[in-house]
Amino acid sequence: MRDQRANPPTNLSLFDTSPLASPTPAEPPLREPHDPHILAGTSAFTAAGWQGTFYPAHLKPADYLRHYATRLPTVEIDSTFYGTPKPERVRAWYDKTPADFRFAAKIPQIITHEKILEGCDAEFAEFLETMELLGEKLGPLLFQFGYFSPSVLRNGAQFLARLGPFLKKLPGFTRQPHRFAVEIRNKGWLDDALLDTLREHNVALALTDHSYMPRPWECPKPQDLITADFVYVRWLGDRSAIEAVTTTWDQTVVDRRDDLLHWVELFRELRHRNLQVYAYANNHYAGHGPGTVKLFWDLYEQKT
Repeated sequence: MRDQRANPPTNLSLFDTSPLASPTPAEPPLREPHDPHILAGTSAFTAAGWQGTFYPAHLKPADYLRHYATRLPTVEIDSTFYGTPKPERVRAWYDKTPADFRFAAKIPQIITHEKILEGCDAEFAEFLETMELLGEKLGPLLFQFGYFSPSVLRNGAQFLARLGPFLKKLPGFTRQPHRFAVEIRNKGWLDDALLDTLREHNVALALTDHSYMPRPWECPKPQDLITADFVYVRWLGDRSAIEAVTTTWDQTVVDRRDDLLHWVELFRELRHRNLQVYAYANNHYAGHGPGTVKLFWDLYEQKT
């Protein structure tokens, strides 16, 4: 998947694109029961093509998140990648979701792409303070790093020279414990040094299914990629390839059954390790994020 920082956000959260509505109680969940150790949702909760497919055709955009939370237990907020949201936006997210809902969120690109962990303490502290308004509903926070050319960071050692000290500072930013995940897109940097650094700070390596990195079962040598007491998974796909087929996101256009069967096996192994899994499907994975989540559960629950 190509770096998105040069592109304007196309799947902004509802509360970044619509006027604020008066708080109303969240609807009780009507979700199908699934393995409670696996929270599966989508990357963002708004997209072209979801109205009339995932959302009822008559539903107002102001009610999307409330409805989403009755169907899925978690969402990865994409819009925070473009900047820290206003506090009133975050309070609105809280008000529209039930007590058991969990938000994951991308850490702003000024931290991960522009300053690359240097000289960004103020921005990071502001982001954490704002996201903490979600209280008990705040789930993992993702450092989504892009692909770095050698002219920016020469190798994995230079990346770790920034990452290690920053992770060491994490407890000093807040009195509240948080879960963090790190995604990289330089496959040569996936080595024992990175895994050990993440493990030392109980930070999860984001396990991804997209064109930049090997999937867990494709790693060239056996490695334990679990570096924290939880697991963070992103089903991303190949943006360029799928946009050559569709940009409407109203239906599945790529058959991901075989790929998801691999993930089913992995998740079953993680279940035996008693690990909480957060998994998020992007529209670019198969064409329709909610459809990917449904297919995953169909396959997971068929396996014996």
